[in-house]
Amino acid sequence: QSFDPSFPFSTFPEEGWQIYSSAQDADGKCICTVVAPAQNMCNRDPRSRQLRQLMEKVQNITQSMELLDLRTNRDLQYVRNTESLMKAVDIKLKTASDNPRSLNPKSLQELKDKVTQLLPLLPVLEQYKTDARQISRVREEVRNLSLVLMAIQEEMGAYDYEELRHRVLLLETRLHSCMQKLGEESGGGAGVSKDAVIPTALNVWSMDGYFKGRRVLEYRTLNDFMKGQNFVQHLLPHPWAGTGHVVYNGSLYYNKYQSNIIIKYHFRSRSVLVQRSLSGAGYNNTFPYSWGGSSDIDLMADENGLWAVYTTIPNAGNIVISRLEPQSLEVLQTWDTGFPKRSAGESFMICSTLYVTNSHLAGAKIYFAYYTNSSSYEYTDIPFHNQYSHISMMDYNPRERVLYTWNNGHQVLYNVTLFQVIKTAGD
Repeated sequence: QSFDPSFPFSTFPEEGWQIYSSAQDADGKCICTVVAPAQNMCNRDPRSRQLRQLMEKVQNITQSMELLDLRTNRDLQYVRNTESLMKAVDIKLKTASDNPRSLNPKSLQELKDKVTQLLPLLPVLEQYKTDARQISRVREEVRNLSLVLMAIQEEMGAYDYEELRHRVLLLETRLHSCMQKLGEESGGGAGVSKDAVIPTALNVWSMDGYFKGRRVLEYRTLNDFMKGQNFVQHLLPHPWAGTGHVVYNGSLYYNKYQSNIIIKYHFRSRSVLVQRSLSGAGYNNTFPYSWGGSSDIDLMADENGLWAVYTTIPNAGNIVISRLEPQSLEVLQTWDTGFPKRSAGESFMICSTLYVTNSHLAGAKIYFAYYTNSSSYEYTDIPFHNQYSHISMMDYNPRERVLYTWNNGHQVLYNVTLFQVIKTAGD
């Protein structure tokens, strides 16, 4: 008996297999042709798709862990240096206490104040040591999981995929918890922002660190941010520098790492809409604020639009203000304030006026104000409550009239009350 070679004898469409009879040989046996599934059929296997997704997640976690490890080592070295300074000051204090005549009362009090300020760093140092060991363990676990997944992808053998998914989710949770914990204890740059324009926007965007960061977490509400829940991740195509980012009308405006380029990243489309060089602007810690952190270019928004605060070599390191066109990032107008940027702790814009603090540490004041409407300035003496002694971000939100700050690992909000000054003819 022979069969039409074009007619399938048996098919398994769900697996992609087909069996055809082809002819009858000399011994009267049927010769069958087995058509194996196409190579790309495996790509449609739900298990394979799930494996690819797991692999991508593992790669993202590994990259985040490497960045976190670099930051932890850097900050741990900083704390160790501070610990040495504290011990040296403590020795001097003991010497002065044993021999009070060696120091006058004023110098003795200064030493005591310094020691008091440095003492809280001791538990922080111990916590960093613990976290560093924890990061090493988690990173090793991620590496092992990656090897297991690659082996499964090659063999496609039986495996508990739900268990794999659970492990990846657990790793993500532990990583996020660890990053939040380190962020709360670090004086480095970080912070949250809300959209300065869209009135119904409740979302909060968090960006951790000021060195080569690319990971932006979008929380539904400020309360979710505080609890570390209900967030999605945006991975920027280019890393950022500094903490001078701003969310304006659905887009993130930030300074591209190791350049004076400003990037406009649209959250909904997850794409860069425009990028433009801020001509002559210093970058890479050429003209940062007093705390450093690659804070050369500070983008901000107020009631009257989008602004860039920076400086250039021709301006001799003085703060320059430029008003930007939000769509094209074109510079519309520029002012030279005459105030040296390295002497500024941070700054923010309200109603076209730039307010500058004289330090990022305890005792800071709003010391300088530049009015772009009149191209004039004045020195002020407005106390600024710096509770945690290290401000590395300051961002005014005109929609809420709130000043967001990142203060030594703490997100601190200040309500802003504006008064209208009415001058009479006799003033």
